[in-house]
Amino acid sequence: MGCTNHDDQKLQFDSLVVQGVPARKNEYGSIMPPIFLSSTYRFEDIDNQGPYEYVRTQNPTRQKAENLIATLEGAKFAFGFSSGMAALTTVFEAFNPGDHIISSANIYGGTYRYFTDFFPKKKIDCDFYYDLNQLKASDFKPNTKAVFLESPANPTLRVVDIARIAKLAHDHGAILIVDNTFMTSYLQKPLQLGADVVAYSATKYYGGHADLCAGFIVTDRQDLAEQFQDYQNTLGATISPFDSYTLIRGTKTLSLRLDRQMENVKAVTEALQTQEGVAKVYFPGSFSEEEAAIQAKQARGNGAVLSFEVTPDVDLKAFFNNLQMIDLAVSLGGVESLVCRPATMTHEPYPRNDLEKIGVGDNMVRFSVGIENKNDIIHDVTQALTSSLKRRASKVV
Repeated sequence: MGCTNHDDQKLQFDSLVVQGVPARKNEYGSIMPPIFLSSTYRFEDIDNQGPYEYVRTQNPTRQKAENLIATLEGAKFAFGFSSGMAALTTVFEAFNPGDHIISSANIYGGTYRYFTDFFPKKKIDCDFYYDLNQLKASDFKPNTKAVFLESPANPTLRVVDIARIAKLAHDHGAILIVDNTFMTSYLQKPLQLGADVVAYSATKYYGGHADLCAGFIVTDRQDLAEQFQDYQNTLGATISPFDSYTLIRGTKTLSLRLDRQMENVKAVTEALQTQEGVAKVYFPGSFSEEEAAIQAKQARGNGAVLSFEVTPDVDLKAFFNNLQMIDLAVSLGGVESLVCRPATMTHEPYPRNDLEKIGVGDNMVRFSVGIENKNDIIHDVTQALTSSLKRRASKVV
């Protein structure tokens, strides 16, 4: 578990990602924290185990990473895990048989699979809502324990009013859990909007270089933190010392990377909106004026992911094959631009009819825009689209 003192947060975000808190307290004098690889630690004596005992319980490098994430979030507690799904699984361990959960239907495929495959085995009920902004008091049950959402959602980029849902949940004795992976604490702070738990796949923007796998949960609530600490130690899916170090290193450029990526995604969005072969472009706030207003109110940017649908005359397989610089791969948030087909990749666990209900078809492409030159990105995606247009048969006279 990592902790932070709110009084320490005097630096701006751009400085915090580089310096951490406290800024210069390091007994070794090293600018970067050491990687402590020891799996076990010497006891001072039989009555005093010292600050560390065993790597699964705590590790100095992991603690440094947890403190950093807590500081950036403005949270009291942070917990590091071996993946984003390991982090969420730990949160879900807090629920018991007979509990009821409300979730947005617009979520990552792996989370959806957990809700539909694992919750039933634990006798936990989960109701999905296609537009969580329409959630009302009558949707809550006496046994409703939590509301779960992503905003913006993966891959539709739908936006949910976090503050409104938080109040609604709290009015009915439930907690709000927000997966904030697409935004990071640089662009959006759900705890400040009323959320009780915030989760991240730190593999994405925090790491930023597609070279680590990690997840975090943060909270301000002491009672939840005590549960999460117990689950983290017992379940054992903790972030490794090396990945902790890699995350600390990657996070130092988080704001720089996201600023560049958001500049790029704006240019790419504008180019795709007039590109032949593109039927529709999705970004946070594109669904409605209401969602655009919500996004502007609760976030300081739209992030660096967009999605778009191709027209029927585009051979989608050819499009992916014709890309010269941009890679076809799952995941997102790295410095490199990546595209994927959610319907058969990241959201494959969804039944076909449920995918259609959330607006994810076979013709949708999710685009994680990187830090390459924006003109190169636009050239690659537009040339791939143009060269993938199906040739129309000539009319026979």
